[in-house]
Amino acid sequence: MVLDLSKRALFSIEVFPPKDSVGFDDVLGALGEFSKLCPDYISVTYGAGGSGSHYTLDVASAILSQYRITPIAHLTCAGSTKDSVKEVLDRLRSKNISHILALRGDLKEDRELSDFKYATDLIEFINAYGGFKVCAACYPEGHIESPNIKRDIEVMRRKADLGITHFISQLFFDNDDFYRMLDYCEVAGIAVPIEAGIMPITNAKQIVRIVGLCGAKLPPKLTRLIGRYQNNPVAMRQAGLNYAIEQISDLLTAGVKGVHLYSMNNPATAGHIYSNIASLIDEINAAN
Repeated sequence: MVLDLSKRALFSIEVFPPKDSVGFDDVLGALGEFSKLCPDYISVTYGAGGSGSHYTLDVASAILSQYRITPIAHLTCAGSTKDSVKEVLDRLRSKNISHILALRGDLKEDRELSDFKYATDLIEFINAYGGFKVCAACYPEGHIESPNIKRDIEVMRRKADLGITHFISQLFFDNDDFYRMLDYCEVAGIAVPIEAGIMPITNAKQIVRIVGLCGAKLPPKLTRLIGRYQNNPVAMRQAGLNYAIEQISDLLTAGVKGVHLYSMNNPATAGHIYSNIASLIDEINAAN
């Protein structure tokens, strides 16, 4: 299946595969619930706990074969060689999966850079292999290792020149950062669609881990929310969902290409958010 990017507003979901076969049925059950939301596509992260591509491909295949939804398989530079990437591409082709999100990936002791130093290297390799539609990541606040936003825009320009289908942004909590990045892209002549990546914050521990991983900043409004409700799990979850819904509503009203929901494999969270934004997405697309 080929992703239809002609819509004015996309809605998509990210899931992660299980660490082992024991959790595979749980992921399949979550996919069944996600499918009821009729997302434009579901992306699947590259392994879990460093497990690599095996379950990524299995989950992506189930998305396509069981639910007839377009899957996008993540593929990373970290921990990959040309031979291992070719093997993954061979397997993706055999399963009729044609969309890939090319990433550098998080660097860990067991996932170092080898044949591919940057996502652009990986995109070039996939393009040379042929037969795939590749999308890429972007960073509204700048990549955590980037010296400045100017360098990030230069990298985006390079990815766009390599023919990617669209960008999916890193999560962010302040929409002004996303709008600022869009302005920079317009000045740089980057016309590739950019989808906003949103992660609902439903518990206080989650935010500490996320900020540590990607360096996302917390705007004052979100900081106040966490400080007020962090000791009340029920209130914290509701306040976090409300924050995400408000953030998404503002983005859609501003005309962004769409929303990519970092679901943490939680159908209840995704369902609650979608039920509150579905009418906005429908109205925007009806005017297409």
